[in-house]
Amino acid sequence: MSEAGRFPDDFLWGVATSAYQIEGAWKEDGKGPSIWDTFSHTAGKIVDGSTGDVACDHYHLWRQDIELMKDLGVQGYRFSVSWPRVLPDGFGPVNEKGLDFYDRLVDGLKEAGIEPFVTLYHWDLPQSLQDIGGWTNRSVAYYFADYATVLSRRLGDRVRFWMTHNEPWVVAWIGYGWGHHAPGLTSARAALQVSHHLLLSHGLAFPVLKDSGNQSKVGIVLNLSPVYPATESEQDQEAARRQDGFLNRWYLDPIFVGAYPADMWSLFGNLVPKVEAGDLSLISKPVDFLGVNYYSRSVVADDPAGGLTKTRSVRVPESEYTEMDWEIYPQGLYDLLMRLHRDYRAPTLYITENGAAFKDEVAEDGSVRDERRLRFLREHFVQASRAIQDKVRLKGYFVWSLMDNFEWAFGYTKRFGIVYVDFSTQKRILKESAKWFRQVIKENRVV
Repeated sequence: MSEAGRFPDDFLWGVATSAYQIEGAWKEDGKGPSIWDTFSHTAGKIVDGSTGDVACDHYHLWRQDIELMKDLGVQGYRFSVSWPRVLPDGFGPVNEKGLDFYDRLVDGLKEAGIEPFVTLYHWDLPQSLQDIGGWTNRSVAYYFADYATVLSRRLGDRVRFWMTHNEPWVVAWIGYGWGHHAPGLTSARAALQVSHHLLLSHGLAFPVLKDSGNQSKVGIVLNLSPVYPATESEQDQEAARRQDGFLNRWYLDPIFVGAYPADMWSLFGNLVPKVEAGDLSLISKPVDFLGVNYYSRSVVADDPAGGLTKTRSVRVPESEYTEMDWEIYPQGLYDLLMRLHRDYRAPTLYITENGAAFKDEVAEDGSVRDERRLRFLREHFVQASRAIQDKVRLKGYFVWSLMDNFEWAFGYTKRFGIVYVDFSTQKRILKESAKWFRQVIKENRVV
């Protein structure tokens, strides 16, 4: 691959979504409640007071959404399954109508020539499992493996790519540690135990999914951010090391090394999770690929009052920021991919999420001109191409997100889609970034 910005012939271009953010139909056809149903219906939890009850109504409009993807020429679609839609109580009887929905979706994707990449858990835990402690309860990891069995038996003849979890760090800390996401708990001890049980459940589900036939490939998706010290001082460099342990190594090391990082274990002290014999050998079974979600970097300074890691985030004044107030730093993607290649000898990598939220508006002529998102994607694609040229085994790139959706605690106030959604009419409009992305896919290079 000599030309900069050109991708290998077998490179896969895709888009990504998650069940709670797009499906709607929150209590239709036998679906049980999830922790996000409960959380979004709790006053004061979502900034605009909205819920995911309808969202993009993908449960009913999925054929139209496949046509959208087909029109863009995407080769892969990463979506998640709603656990309570398939198993309303998290275990026990299967809800056949819920499973039928994913059956039809997979068939529709295959007919359209789009490879399904299935995520088992993208944050919507069945509420009945939360009622017994949620991910703080070790038994939930075993229920997760049973759920994986149900899906692999039904979809494994057609699904070749499985992801156990999406962003365990977010589940643990934003859901159980700081309470900004469902289930809204605020306990560092709980967050660390949850992080372990999520990884354990990955390890338990891994062989189930591998045995589903179809030469299945199984991985996990981590949200990773390269961490940089605010200054060259020894204190700030040590702070960056701690923050890297907190964000990145606490998840990468058990998977790739078979142990939690010793410096973080020491730092967390009596908050460390209960780990049973054999857990880490389960967690560290070699994955077929790692899914990388990258949005921004982390710049930190030493701060003795800065929580568990004794750090504070530093804003870079000359940088551009998205609507999420995340710094735009494309170089961070290259640095991250190189680090995974160098430090962890990572197998196949996929960028499973990358994108940006901006204030998008429909112009009088009906178009949505999102030049900033287009530029954001272009600059990140260039960095991905650089990494491939430097021997990183990056095999695909999923843009987040296919369409505007329910953005968790931000409700409908943040738009990440390359397709605009008018939530009052469910009309979809291709943004300029989507039209540009279609050309990138067609030419397999940064245009």
